[in-house]
Amino acid sequence: MLGRPRLHLRSVGSTNARARELAEQGAPHGTLVTASEQTAGRGRQGRSWVTPPGSAIAASVILREFDDLLPLRAGLAVADLAGDSALVKWPNDVLLDGRKVAGILVEARAPDWAVVGIGVNVTSVPPDVADIATSLGREDVEAALGELMAALDARVAQPAAEVLAALRERDALLGRRVRWSAGEGVGAGIDESGALLVDTPSGTATLSAGEVHLLAVP
Repeated sequence: MLGRPRLHLRSVGSTNARARELAEQGAPHGTLVTASEQTAGRGRQGRSWVTPPGSAIAASVILREFDDLLPLRAGLAVADLAGDSALVKWPNDVLLDGRKVAGILVEARAPDWAVVGIGVNVTSVPPDVADIATSLGREDVEAALGELMAALDARVAQPAAEVLAALRERDALLGRRVRWSAGEGVGAGIDESGALLVDTPSGTATLSAGEVHLLAVP
């Protein structure tokens, strides 16, 4: 079961940084690092992710057994926690009503270990980001964490084909206009490797990494 043993900190710069240290020191599969407050958390593309005290999940879990779909599995686990209406913006941004509810950062030194860092807005979000972010609207952060670990445990163990099928059902980009570093197009689904397909005027592009932005409908 993921989440044991657990190190809980009152305040930390980054749960991922602490978990990476523990992974290098031999911490077992499933070890969880959590914090009531995170002051220097990191998201993908070098973004910051700050966790105010008592309002959100700030957690990083160490895995010794994992595959290349791990980032997608993590996004689905958060979507499971967020509910049936949650969508996944490839690869693992989780959206509720079009706004981001969580941040996920997977770091690995394959094949030895991977650290899955997850920040979930549970009770609220700061007013200055309320136009782009939302929360689960729940009061019990600890209960939400327990549900998240159970969901992640299940998704990590799930056959790849089932993971991809579940991701396709929650695909926030399907049929939507998107932009990435090399161009623009329309989301066309997820392939068998977990890559994003995008239809463009010159053909179908296959994106295996990188940042994709949803474009507003003109």
